[in-house]
Amino acid sequence: MCMGFGCNAAGIVGCRIIDSPRERLIAMITNSFVPCNGRFPTMIAIITMFFIGTAGMGGSILSTLILTGVIVLGIVMTFFVSRLLSGTILKGIPSSFTLELPPYRRPQIGKVIVRSIFDRTLFVLGRAVVVAAPAGLIIWILANVQYGDASLLAHCAAFLDPFAQLLGLDGVILLAFILGFPANEIVVPIIIMTYMATGSLTDMSDLTQLHTLLVDNGWTWLTAVCTMLFSLMHWPCSTTCMTIAKETKSFKWTAVSFAVPTVVGMLVCFLVAGTARMLGWA
Repeated sequence: MCMGFGCNAAGIVGCRIIDSPRERLIAMITNSFVPCNGRFPTMIAIITMFFIGTAGMGGSILSTLILTGVIVLGIVMTFFVSRLLSGTILKGIPSSFTLELPPYRRPQIGKVIVRSIFDRTLFVLGRAVVVAAPAGLIIWILANVQYGDASLLAHCAAFLDPFAQLLGLDGVILLAFILGFPANEIVVPIIIMTYMATGSLTDMSDLTQLHTLLVDNGWTWLTAVCTMLFSLMHWPCSTTCMTIAKETKSFKWTAVSFAVPTVVGMLVCFLVAGTARMLGWA
């Protein structure tokens, strides 16, 4: 779980140390509930724009506390879903944990570095490139091919909008998460590109301008909250899915690892949005 804060794919590889196949699967399925570093910029930007503002040390401290609360929520969901899985589809006898201290040996620095590069870094980057190239082509086609008076990207967002509204999002946000399957870092640039109707991925370093763009396109505090929750709890990225497939050698468990956080994330967003609207808060 701690390795997942850096990269969920690396966290999946780290599950090799778990001896029990059942508990190893539970760890893989729930690893994406902790946000990787690709999701942190989205959460930090939303917290800053909609809940804190950019001024003062007090704002930075409060922003940190809110982000910590989001992370704790992810950890709680990890434990909750792990408990649920261990009592249902992955029911079994918990294994014992024995920690044995081996004889001390001088570390072989060169061997450790080489093994880390080839066994983890190059593997993860290779998996990312395999999916990123065709995904980039798909995004470019959707953004630049026109049908009628709008791009295919806009039409897809409009098609998804009714369902996305139930989750407290809109069609553009949900489409951005779908197209952001190769890498969570491109979710916000896709949102900006779709709102501004540009033909390429666009980023904004000025949070004030970005906040204005989002509000002009219908964002409220509820949209911001549900976007953060969905960013925290949704399907793992393509690299993580490919890593799960390699580690489990099973399409079924890869599909389960994809479906579990997706269903949980949609359910949480639906409940939060529905409750806020029912109480008249949004």
